[in-house]
Amino acid sequence: MSTAIPLIDEIDLQLPQTQCGKCGHPGCRPYARAIIEGEAINKCPPGGQTTVARLSTLLDRPELPLEGDPEQPRIAVIREEECIGCTKCIKACPVDAILGAAKQMHTVISTECTGCDLCVAPCPVDCIDIIPDPAFIAAAANGREDAFLDTRAARARARHEARNRREAARVKARKNGPEARLARELSRLAPEARRAETFDPAAHQATAEDDVTELKAALAMAQARDRKLSRKLAAADNASSAQIHAQKASNATYIEQLSARIARAGQHTPETSSAAAIKPLTFALKAADSRVQQAQRQLKRLLNLDSSTPQQCQQAREQLKQAESNRARAQQALDNARETSTS
Repeated sequence: MSTAIPLIDEIDLQLPQTQCGKCGHPGCRPYARAIIEGEAINKCPPGGQTTVARLSTLLDRPELPLEGDPEQPRIAVIREEECIGCTKCIKACPVDAILGAAKQMHTVISTECTGCDLCVAPCPVDCIDIIPDPAFIAAAANGREDAFLDTRAARARARHEARNRREAARVKARKNGPEARLARELSRLAPEARRAETFDPAAHQATAEDDVTELKAALAMAQARDRKLSRKLAAADNASSAQIHAQKASNATYIEQLSARIARAGQHTPETSSAAAIKPLTFALKAADSRVQQAQRQLKRLLNLDSSTPQQCQQAREQLKQAESNRARAQQALDNARETSTS
Protein backbone atom coordinates (compact mmCIF):
# COMPACT_ATOMS: atom_id res chain seq x y z
CA MET A 1 0.00 0.00 0.00
CA SER A 2 2.81 2.41 0.90
CA THR A 3 4.45 1.93 -2.53
CA ALA A 4 1.15 2.35 -4.41
CA ILE A 5 0.49 5.86 -3.17
CA PRO A 6 3.44 7.56 -4.94
CA LEU A 7 2.74 5.51 -8.06
CA ILE A 8 -0.80 6.87 -8.11
CA ASP A 9 0.66 10.35 -7.90
CA GLU A 10 3.04 9.63 -10.79
CA ILE A 11 0.20 8.32 -12.97
CA ASP A 12 -2.03 11.21 -11.99
CA LEU A 13 0.66 13.65 -13.09
CA GLN A 14 0.50 12.22 -16.62
CA LEU A 15 -3.27 12.75 -16.96
CA PRO A 16 -4.77 16.01 -18.30
CA GLN A 17 -6.97 16.65 -15.20
CA THR A 18 -10.11 17.44 -17.16
CA GLN A 19 -12.06 15.32 -14.62
CA CYS A 20 -14.47 14.50 -17.45
CA GLY A 21 -15.18 10.84 -16.68
CA LYS A 22 -14.78 9.76 -20.32
CA CYS A 23 -12.41 7.02 -19.18
CA GLY A 24 -15.28 5.44 -17.26
CA HIS A 25 -14.12 6.72 -13.86
CA PRO A 26 -15.27 9.79 -11.88
CA GLY A 27 -12.07 11.76 -12.36
CA CYS A 28 -8.40 11.49 -13.19
CA ARG A 29 -7.18 10.17 -9.85
CA PRO A 30 -9.75 7.34 -9.73
CA TYR A 31 -8.57 6.40 -13.23
CA ALA A 32 -4.97 6.42 -11.98
CA ARG A 33 -5.96 4.05 -9.19
CA ALA A 34 -7.74 1.80 -11.70
CA ILE A 35 -4.64 1.71 -13.90
CA ILE A 36 -2.62 0.39 -10.96
CA GLU A 37 -5.24 -2.31 -10.53
CA GLY A 38 -4.89 -3.37 -14.18
CA GLU A 39 -7.06 -0.95 -16.18
CA ALA A 40 -5.91 -0.16 -19.73
CA ILE A 41 -3.84 3.01 -20.18
CA ASN A 42 -5.50 4.14 -23.44
CA LYS A 43 -8.90 5.38 -22.23
CA CYS A 44 -8.29 9.14 -21.93
CA PRO A 45 -9.51 11.02 -25.04
CA PRO A 46 -8.50 14.49 -23.72
CA GLY A 47 -4.97 13.21 -23.08
CA GLY A 48 -4.71 11.66 -26.55
CA GLN A 49 -1.97 9.37 -27.72
CA THR A 50 0.60 11.54 -25.97
CA THR A 51 -0.77 10.54 -22.58
CA VAL A 52 -0.84 6.88 -23.62
CA ALA A 53 2.85 7.11 -24.56
CA ARG A 54 3.76 8.75 -21.24
CA LEU A 55 1.91 6.09 -19.25
CA SER A 56 3.49 3.34 -21.34
CA THR A 57 6.96 4.64 -20.51
CA LEU A 58 6.17 5.16 -16.82
CA LEU A 59 4.60 1.73 -16.29
CA ASP A 60 6.62 -0.25 -18.84
CA ARG A 61 3.48 -1.39 -20.60
CA PRO A 62 2.82 -1.68 -24.34
CA GLU A 63 1.67 1.56 -25.96
CA LEU A 64 -1.87 0.77 -27.12
CA PRO A 65 -3.83 2.82 -29.66
CA LEU A 66 -6.12 5.40 -28.04
CA GLU A 67 -9.72 4.28 -27.54
CA GLY A 68 -11.92 6.78 -29.38
CA ASP A 69 -10.89 10.04 -31.01
CA PRO A 70 -8.38 12.41 -29.38
CA GLU A 71 -9.74 15.71 -28.13
CA GLN A 72 -8.02 19.05 -28.35
CA PRO A 73 -8.26 21.31 -25.27
CA ARG A 74 -11.67 22.96 -25.07
CA ILE A 75 -13.64 25.27 -22.82
CA ALA A 76 -17.30 25.88 -22.08
CA VAL A 77 -19.03 29.13 -22.99
CA ILE A 78 -22.42 30.15 -21.60
CA ARG A 79 -24.74 32.17 -23.82
CA GLU A 80 -25.44 34.52 -20.98
CA GLU A 81 -28.51 36.16 -22.47
CA GLU A 82 -30.24 32.76 -22.44
CA CYS A 83 -29.12 31.69 -18.93
CA ILE A 84 -31.95 31.36 -16.38
CA GLY A 85 -29.72 31.08 -13.32
CA CYS A 86 -30.65 27.52 -12.32
CA THR A 87 -27.15 26.78 -10.83
CA LYS A 88 -27.18 23.21 -12.17
CA CYS A 89 -24.02 23.78 -14.20
CA ILE A 90 -22.27 25.21 -11.12
CA LYS A 91 -22.99 22.04 -9.18
CA ALA A 92 -21.76 19.86 -12.06
CA CYS A 93 -18.44 21.65 -12.61
CA PRO A 94 -15.60 19.58 -11.07
CA VAL A 95 -13.18 22.52 -10.86
CA ASP A 96 -15.47 25.38 -9.75
CA ALA A 97 -14.96 27.24 -13.02
CA ILE A 98 -18.49 28.68 -13.23
CA LEU A 99 -19.60 31.81 -11.40
CA GLY A 100 -23.20 32.70 -10.64
CA ALA A 101 -26.06 32.49 -8.17
CA ALA A 102 -29.65 31.34 -8.15
CA LYS A 103 -31.75 33.31 -10.68
CA GLN A 104 -28.66 35.28 -11.68
CA MET A 105 -26.67 35.08 -14.90
CA HIS A 106 -23.80 32.56 -14.89
CA THR A 107 -20.44 32.85 -16.61
CA VAL A 108 -17.46 30.54 -17.17
CA ILE A 109 -13.96 31.40 -15.92
CA SER A 110 -12.27 30.46 -19.17
CA THR A 111 -8.77 30.21 -17.68
CA GLU A 112 -9.98 27.59 -15.19
CA CYS A 113 -12.36 25.57 -17.38
CA THR A 114 -11.15 22.11 -18.44
CA GLY A 115 -13.76 21.54 -21.16
CA CYS A 116 -15.07 18.42 -19.42
CA ASP A 117 -18.63 18.73 -20.92
CA LEU A 118 -20.21 17.89 -17.54
CA CYS A 119 -22.08 21.20 -17.41
CA VAL A 120 -23.81 20.70 -20.77
CA ALA A 121 -26.25 17.89 -19.96
CA PRO A 122 -27.74 19.42 -16.76
CA CYS A 123 -28.52 22.76 -18.44
CA PRO A 124 -32.32 22.87 -18.90
CA VAL A 125 -32.20 25.56 -21.61
CA ASP A 126 -29.19 24.24 -23.57
CA CYS A 127 -27.31 27.53 -23.42
CA ILE A 128 -23.77 26.09 -23.03
CA ASP A 129 -21.40 25.58 -25.95
CA ILE A 130 -18.08 23.71 -25.94
CA ILE A 131 -15.49 25.42 -28.13
CA PRO A 132 -11.73 25.03 -28.80
CA ASP A 133 -9.67 26.74 -26.12
CA PRO A 134 -8.38 30.01 -27.62
CA ALA A 135 -5.51 30.11 -25.12
CA PHE A 136 -4.28 26.69 -26.25
CA ILE A 137 -4.51 27.73 -29.91
CA ALA A 138 -2.36 30.77 -29.15
CA ALA A 139 0.15 28.70 -27.16
CA ALA A 140 0.39 26.08 -29.93
CA ALA A 141 1.06 28.80 -32.47
CA ASN A 142 4.12 29.78 -30.43
CA GLY A 143 5.28 26.20 -29.82
CA ARG A 144 4.36 26.28 -26.13
CA GLU A 145 1.55 23.74 -26.12
CA ASP A 146 3.28 21.29 -23.76
CA ALA A 147 4.01 23.97 -21.17
CA PHE A 148 0.47 25.28 -21.51
CA LEU A 149 -1.05 21.82 -20.96
CA ASP A 150 1.16 21.09 -17.92
CA THR A 151 0.23 24.39 -16.30
CA ARG A 152 -3.43 23.90 -17.11
CA ALA A 153 -3.42 20.38 -15.61
CA ALA A 154 -1.69 21.49 -12.41
CA ARG A 155 -4.18 24.31 -11.90
CA ALA A 156 -7.16 22.04 -12.59
CA ARG A 157 -5.85 19.40 -10.18
CA ALA A 158 -5.51 21.97 -7.39
CA ARG A 159 -9.01 23.32 -7.95
CA HIS A 160 -10.54 19.84 -8.11
CA GLU A 161 -8.84 18.79 -4.88
CA ALA A 162 -9.99 21.99 -3.18
CA ARG A 163 -13.55 21.30 -4.30
CA ASN A 164 -13.38 17.73 -2.98
CA ARG A 165 -12.13 18.94 0.41
CA ARG A 166 -14.94 21.50 0.63
CA GLU A 167 -17.61 18.95 -0.30
CA ALA A 168 -16.23 16.44 2.23
CA ALA A 169 -16.34 19.10 4.96
CA ARG A 170 -19.91 19.99 3.99
CA VAL A 171 -21.03 16.36 4.16
CA LYS A 172 -19.34 15.92 7.54
CA ALA A 173 -20.97 19.07 8.91
CA ARG A 174 -24.38 17.96 7.63
CA LYS A 175 -23.92 14.52 9.17
CA ASN A 176 -22.85 15.82 12.58
CA GLY A 177 -24.92 19.01 12.75
CA PRO A 178 -27.82 19.63 15.13
CA GLU A 179 -30.45 19.03 12.43
CA ALA A 180 -28.93 15.64 11.60
CA ARG A 181 -28.81 14.66 15.27
CA LEU A 182 -32.44 15.67 15.69
CA ALA A 183 -33.42 13.67 12.60
CA ARG A 184 -31.67 10.58 13.97
CA GLU A 185 -33.45 10.98 17.31
CA LEU A 186 -36.81 11.36 15.59
CA SER A 187 -36.06 8.28 13.53
CA ARG A 188 -35.28 6.37 16.72
CA LEU A 189 -38.59 7.45 18.23
CA ALA A 190 -40.60 6.71 15.08
CA PRO A 191 -41.46 3.08 16.01
CA GLU A 192 -43.02 4.26 19.27
CA ALA A 193 -45.02 6.87 17.39
CA ARG A 194 -46.35 4.21 15.02
CA ARG A 195 -47.17 2.02 18.00
CA ALA A 196 -49.24 4.82 19.53
CA GLU A 197 -50.97 5.59 16.23
CA THR A 198 -51.98 1.95 15.65
CA PHE A 199 -52.93 1.14 19.24
CA ASP A 200 -56.48 -0.24 19.40
CA PRO A 201 -58.03 -0.13 22.90
CA ALA A 202 -60.85 -2.45 21.82
CA ALA A 203 -58.32 -5.12 20.93
CA HIS A 204 -56.44 -4.73 24.21
CA GLN A 205 -59.12 -4.82 26.88
CA ALA A 206 -57.82 -5.28 30.41
CA THR A 207 -58.16 -8.82 31.71
CA ALA A 208 -57.18 -10.67 34.83
CA GLU A 209 -54.09 -11.81 32.97
CA ASP A 210 -52.88 -8.26 32.29
CA ASP A 211 -49.43 -7.73 33.76
CA VAL A 212 -50.01 -4.43 35.56
CA THR A 213 -46.32 -4.11 36.42
CA GLU A 214 -45.44 -4.07 32.74
CA LEU A 215 -48.19 -1.54 32.06
CA LYS A 216 -46.81 0.74 34.77
CA ALA A 217 -43.33 0.41 33.34
CA ALA A 218 -44.62 1.22 29.86
CA LEU A 219 -46.47 4.26 31.26
CA ALA A 220 -43.34 5.54 32.99
CA MET A 221 -41.35 5.17 29.78
CA ALA A 222 -44.04 6.96 27.77
CA GLN A 223 -44.09 9.84 30.26
CA ALA A 224 -40.28 10.08 30.12
CA ARG A 225 -40.49 10.09 26.35
CA ASP A 226 -42.98 12.97 26.54
CA ARG A 227 -40.52 15.02 28.59
CA LYS A 228 -37.72 14.24 26.15
CA LEU A 229 -39.86 15.29 23.18
CA SER A 230 -40.65 18.55 25.00
CA ARG A 231 -36.93 19.28 25.26
CA LYS A 232 -36.45 18.42 21.60
CA LEU A 233 -39.33 20.70 20.66
CA ALA A 234 -37.76 23.63 22.48
CA ALA A 235 -34.60 23.27 20.37
CA ALA A 236 -36.27 22.42 17.03
CA ASP A 237 -36.66 24.69 14.03
CA ASN A 238 -39.89 25.20 12.09
CA ALA A 239 -39.08 22.41 9.64
CA SER A 240 -38.74 19.81 12.42
CA SER A 241 -41.32 21.05 14.92
CA ALA A 242 -44.33 19.69 13.01
CA GLN A 243 -42.97 16.16 13.22
CA ILE A 244 -42.21 16.54 16.92
CA HIS A 245 -45.73 17.87 17.56
CA ALA A 246 -47.12 14.77 15.85
CA GLN A 247 -44.87 12.57 17.99
CA LYS A 248 -46.06 14.29 21.16
CA ALA A 249 -49.73 13.95 20.24
CA SER A 250 -49.30 10.25 19.45
CA ASN A 251 -47.35 9.67 22.64
CA ALA A 252 -49.99 11.51 24.68
CA THR A 253 -52.66 9.23 23.25
CA TYR A 254 -50.52 6.24 24.17
CA ILE A 255 -50.18 7.55 27.75
CA GLU A 256 -53.95 7.96 28.02
CA GLN A 257 -54.54 4.44 26.72
CA LEU A 258 -52.03 2.90 29.11
CA SER A 259 -53.62 4.74 32.03
CA ALA A 260 -57.06 3.47 31.02
CA ARG A 261 -55.82 -0.11 30.82
CA ILE A 262 -54.28 0.11 34.29
CA ALA A 263 -57.51 1.58 35.68
CA ARG A 264 -59.61 -1.18 34.13
CA ALA A 265 -57.24 -3.76 35.61
CA GLY A 266 -58.18 -2.52 39.08
CA GLN A 267 -54.88 -0.83 39.79
CA HIS A 268 -56.14 2.76 39.77
CA THR A 269 -53.68 5.04 41.56
CA PRO A 270 -53.11 8.81 41.39
CA GLU A 271 -49.81 8.23 39.62
CA THR A 272 -51.12 5.85 36.96
CA SER A 273 -54.68 7.08 36.39
CA SER A 274 -56.00 9.00 33.42
CA ALA A 275 -55.75 12.11 35.58
CA ALA A 276 -51.96 11.76 35.43
CA ALA A 277 -52.18 11.96 31.63
CA ILE A 278 -54.13 15.24 31.58
CA LYS A 279 -51.09 17.47 32.12
CA PRO A 280 -48.99 16.13 29.20
CA LEU A 281 -52.10 16.01 27.04
CA THR A 282 -52.83 19.66 27.85
CA PHE A 283 -49.26 20.58 26.92
CA ALA A 284 -49.55 18.58 23.71
CA LEU A 285 -52.74 20.45 22.80
CA LYS A 286 -51.12 23.83 23.45
CA ALA A 287 -48.09 22.84 21.38
CA ALA A 288 -50.31 21.61 18.55
CA ASP A 289 -52.31 24.85 18.65
CA SER A 290 -49.06 26.85 18.51
CA ARG A 291 -47.98 24.88 15.44
CA VAL A 292 -51.30 25.65 13.73
CA GLN A 293 -50.75 29.34 14.35
CA GLN A 294 -47.20 29.13 12.97
CA ALA A 295 -48.44 27.32 9.86
CA GLN A 296 -51.15 29.93 9.35
CA ARG A 297 -48.62 32.75 9.56
CA GLN A 298 -46.27 30.98 7.17
CA LEU A 299 -49.03 30.45 4.61
CA LYS A 300 -50.15 34.08 4.89
CA ARG A 301 -46.57 35.31 4.42
CA LEU A 302 -46.08 33.18 1.29
CA LEU A 303 -49.38 34.30 -0.21
CA ASN A 304 -48.32 37.93 0.21
CA LEU A 305 -44.86 37.42 -1.31
CA ASP A 306 -44.46 38.07 -5.02
CA SER A 307 -41.44 35.77 -5.14
CA SER A 308 -43.19 32.71 -3.67
CA THR A 309 -43.95 29.80 -5.99
CA PRO A 310 -47.17 27.78 -6.25
CA GLN A 311 -45.27 24.76 -4.94
CA GLN A 312 -44.22 26.65 -1.80
CA CYS A 313 -47.80 27.79 -1.17
CA GLN A 314 -49.14 24.27 -1.67
CA GLN A 315 -46.56 22.89 0.73
CA ALA A 316 -47.56 25.51 3.31
CA ARG A 317 -51.23 24.53 2.91
CA GLU A 318 -50.35 20.88 3.46
CA GLN A 319 -48.35 21.77 6.57
CA LEU A 320 -51.32 23.74 7.90
CA LYS A 321 -53.65 20.83 7.21
CA GLN A 322 -51.32 18.43 9.02
CA ALA A 323 -51.01 20.81 11.98
CA GLU A 324 -54.80 21.12 12.25
CA SER A 325 -55.13 17.32 12.14
CA ASN A 326 -52.57 16.97 14.94
CA ARG A 327 -54.43 19.56 17.01
CA ALA A 328 -57.73 17.68 16.56
CA ARG A 329 -56.10 14.45 17.70
CA ALA A 330 -54.59 16.14 20.74
CA GLN A 331 -57.96 17.67 21.63
CA GLN A 332 -59.69 14.29 21.33
CA ALA A 333 -57.09 12.61 23.52
CA LEU A 334 -57.47 15.30 26.20
CA ASP A 335 -61.27 15.04 26.12
CA ASN A 336 -61.06 11.27 26.55
CA ALA A 337 -58.68 11.61 29.50
CA ARG A 338 -60.95 14.13 31.22
CA GLU A 339 -64.01 11.94 30.78
CA THR A 340 -62.18 8.92 32.18
CA SER A 341 -60.81 10.83 35.17
CA THR A 342 -64.27 12.11 36.19
CA SER A 343 -66.09 8.82 35.70
